[in-house]
Amino acid sequence: MEARLDLVRVHGFLAPVNRQAAARVVQRPRSVPELLLLDHPRLGYRLAQFAPREVRRLIVDDSEPRYELMGDTIFIANIRHTREDR
Repeated sequence: MEARLDLVRVHGFLAPVNRQAAARVVQRPRSVPELLLLDHPRLGYRLAQFAPREVRRLIVDDSEPRYELMGDTIFIANIRHTREDR
């Protein structure tokens, strides 16, 4: 659920400046798990601060999804735009 709220926030962040970019960002996360993570789940950089859990981040274009691996399941924890303040 948090990842969906992140998409709404990122869309609102980008839409006033570039509506097309905002629309692309909302659509892109759906393809990230299918195209990259399912075949290469450990592709992203492991975030040590979450150890022993396996939480990783992956930068895809202007998006930064963070996800957790639990067995054969990939949970998208949150999604940020790379230009957003931390």
